[in-house]
Amino acid sequence: MDKTIAQYNHVIEICKDIFLKKMIDYGPAWRILRPVSLTDQIFIKAKRIREIEINGITKIDEGMKSEFIGIINYAIIALIQLEIGFSDVIDIDNSTAESHYNNFFEMSKELMSKKNHDYGEAWRSMRISSFTDLILMKLYRTKQIEDNQGKTLISEGVDANYYDMINYAVFAVIKMNEADSNV
Repeated sequence: MDKTIAQYNHVIEICKDIFLKKMIDYGPAWRILRPVSLTDQIFIKAKRIREIEINGITKIDEGMKSEFIGIINYAIIALIQLEIGFSDVIDIDNSTAESHYNNFFEMSKELMSKKNHDYGEAWRSMRISSFTDLILMKLYRTKQIEDNQGKTLISEGVDANYYDMINYAVFAVIKMNEADSNV
């Protein structure tokens, strides 16, 4: 489990570095995005990953790892938007955005640790394509909940699906990093 935490923290560093650099370039322009738009943005990234997995061809010079990182960052942004609401103007500074980002990544890691304990690190025996499919399933669930105005009868809410998407994408990046180091 210590190895998983260390690998998870490494992925956090990669994702956060990209998030912060984009904040310097664009600021928190994402504040205008409603959660449904973020769900769709994550969906686009997951569909691209699946197309690459199925066809093995890319015409854009960005691979699957960068798309999984995008899923992680957009899901964290979605959690921020769920908590503080979207805005028609840029209403937070980069420092506040970073604080929210750190908070949600820590909450994701805590959830992962609990589930990873209970499931005995089963994810290590999974294929990356399974993570892609699970993320897509979570996206379809999220879209349905959003279409139902957030109401569920028995299921967890949208936020739980975003947390799972983050953790599946982190696992995929960890497995890709392990494969890269074995080359």
